[in-house]
Amino acid sequence: MLKNELVRQLTVASVLTLVGAVLLATCVPPTPVVQTVEVPGPTVVVTATPEPTETPGPKTLTVCQVGEPESLYLYGGSYAARNVLQAIYDGPIDHRSFDFQPVILEKLPTLEEGDAYFQTVTVQAGDRVVDVTGEVVTLQQGTQVFPDHACRDAANPECVVTFDGNTPIEMERMVVSWTLKDGVTWSDGEPVTADDSVYSYELACHPDTPSSKYICDRTFSYAAAGKRTVVWTGLPGFVDDLYATNFFSPLPRHLWEKQLRATPADLLTRVESTRQPIGWGPFRITEWVQGDHIALERNPLYFRAGEGLPRVDRLVFRFAPNADGVVAMLMAGECDLALPGDGAESLLPFLKEAEGRGLLRLVTSLSDQWEHLEFGINPVATYKRPDFFEDVRVRQAFAHCIDRQAMVDEVTLGLGQVADVYIPPNHPLYAGDRLTRWTYDPQMGRALLAEAGWADGDGNGVLEAHNVTGIRAGTPFSVTLLTVQGDAQQEVIARILRANLADCGVQVTVDSRPVRDFFADGPLGPVFGRQFDLALFTWRNEVEPPCYLYLTEETPDQGDWGRPNASGFSNAEYDAVCRAARMALPGTFEYRNYHAEAQRIFTEQLPALPLFWRVRLAVARPEVENFTLDPFEESELWGIEEIGRR
Repeated sequence: MLKNELVRQLTVASVLTLVGAVLLATCVPPTPVVQTVEVPGPTVVVTATPEPTETPGPKTLTVCQVGEPESLYLYGGSYAARNVLQAIYDGPIDHRSFDFQPVILEKLPTLEEGDAYFQTVTVQAGDRVVDVTGEVVTLQQGTQVFPDHACRDAANPECVVTFDGNTPIEMERMVVSWTLKDGVTWSDGEPVTADDSVYSYELACHPDTPSSKYICDRTFSYAAAGKRTVVWTGLPGFVDDLYATNFFSPLPRHLWEKQLRATPADLLTRVESTRQPIGWGPFRITEWVQGDHIALERNPLYFRAGEGLPRVDRLVFRFAPNADGVVAMLMAGECDLALPGDGAESLLPFLKEAEGRGLLRLVTSLSDQWEHLEFGINPVATYKRPDFFEDVRVRQAFAHCIDRQAMVDEVTLGLGQVADVYIPPNHPLYAGDRLTRWTYDPQMGRALLAEAGWADGDGNGVLEAHNVTGIRAGTPFSVTLLTVQGDAQQEVIARILRANLADCGVQVTVDSRPVRDFFADGPLGPVFGRQFDLALFTWRNEVEPPCYLYLTEETPDQGDWGRPNASGFSNAEYDAVCRAARMALPGTFEYRNYHAEAQRIFTEQLPALPLFWRVRLAVARPEVENFTLDPFEESELWGIEEIGRR
């Protein structure tokens, strides 16, 4: 779930006040130029030192980003470290174009090619296994398990084996292997080995290391099989759709464990792991001035150096507290790339104007975030209000009544895209022709509402219930829309929603809540406590299509208020195909078909109305080359070795 942040809007006046600072250049020592950036709220003063005319020599790329890393330790760092880590470690696996790409591995393992397979083993009382609920348990009398990967349906009794407490049973476990590319070395010259990956596994799974233990808990063994090959074996009963990514990013055993004799707890604070980690990537750290910058230089031992990579000799990271801060730094000539991060869409008018003046290049892609309207289909019993959204025709009517393209045009300046379903059209699993697409057609929306029993009998412009099951005759169609307080973009979306729905006879009152209250777990939180009519918020996608968001068993309620299905939507057909999609393995016909079917049902039933795909953006000076964004790669600098300057 995404928490939207309010970003102060830079104005076009800001561009004009900084034009001189960007264009000034001289061969003599520069004189600092103080420019005032006019923004709502406190005045921001930017000191711009014009960059001297570049002479032949080492090329430096300066990147401005939001936030300074707390640490560069792979298992103890912060989100702000992600871009610096891309420069130190290349890969080992990238996630681009909705797929995984090997970087320092010869290939990614697949079941088809035999470097991933299922092994049948005999288990008995006391062995650790994964049961039918996906939990790690000790096998004992009454434990229920799936004997093989092809039979993973708890609703089918033939798929479940119940351990009697005595008789050993056969189960399958996954075995997966990876081989490192030859010639990959640490920046100190030592080879990167399979044992370095095993060392990383040992650190990640150690109780002193603050990292997720999900894969650790479901691992039977992780071992080197030679100098460059590592083999992961899962617990019996654990079938992982993302098995190809269970490779642990190598860490330097020869340095940290053998030379420094550092314990896992030590590595959380040691300078060698938190501030000066070595890697195999295109750059190595030379300096970290706290509060100012991190400097790196070309790694001469980079395994792609023979390709002329990286394309610059020096890389510098500088930091600002927020999105407008990094953009102001770029406009003042203090960096070549500005990475404003999430919530930067409010800067688009400013950035488009600056791009039109030739001051910068705006780099965008669709993001992995989709704005949507959540229907309160099945609220908790204590939330007393008419059952407006149980009838699918009402939800479909809303889809016709709402002008989602207007939202794209106004919020993202046309750079976003109307969303049909919870994955974008360029995703390889997008269901295409199976989907129902709801065009903006208020007349059709009003017709569906009339068919469902809603009509404006008194002529006041607001529909009332007439023969609507479960709703008293004459009840006006008047609902409340929950939004996040202080979010300027949601204010725009809510304004369009109100106007569009008023045209269809639905009265909407907007209720803005502080972000912490809005997203609080139930029973107190209004959204995930299922105490709302309509709610506006953003989902951030994960690797697989997130059909699980609207499974019946994911409805937040007593016992687990942290589940995502705030709508309370429940549909047996949808549940069946989504569960089947989640049990099928990637690459199979079943995997593709069930995910397509889940999308088909979603677009028919509309447990929520996807509004649009948000925009991921960054800003580059015109001379920067080979910089692109990818919706699903966590770091904007996934291709840092290719980025250059003219």
